[in-house]
Amino acid sequence: VQLQASGGGLAQAGGSLTLSCAASGRTFSGYAMGWFRQAPGKQREFVAAISLNGDTTYYTNSVKGRFTISGDNPKNTVYLQMNSLKPEDTAVYYCAARRNSFTAVAALYDYWGQGTQVTVSS
Repeated sequence: VQLQASGGGLAQAGGSLTLSCAASGRTFSGYAMGWFRQAPGKQREFVAAISLNGDTTYYTNSVKGRFTISGDNPKNTVYLQMNSLKPEDTAVYYCAARRNSFTAVAALYDYWGQGTQVTVSS
């Protein structure tokens, strides 16, 4: 599975961005998908995940109510809708795929995209 993340950019605080993660090489049905982020000088952290059948989502507390993860199986694409952005959301965002159940543990994901930069100005 190859993952291609896109949609990052510059936004003002309070604004919105939508990230996309397109999978190729194999359909991602049967894979849980996650989004992680890494800010400069910090460790990669979990942001959101969606179960393999799309019926369960999971968010880190700092983005609950602001971010929404969703999947489009026919397009082999998962999205991260980010609203009410804050400067502390600034990071490189990565999508990841894992066979079977989702997890917030980055080391347990099997495939990773290349990352897309999100910068939020105050």
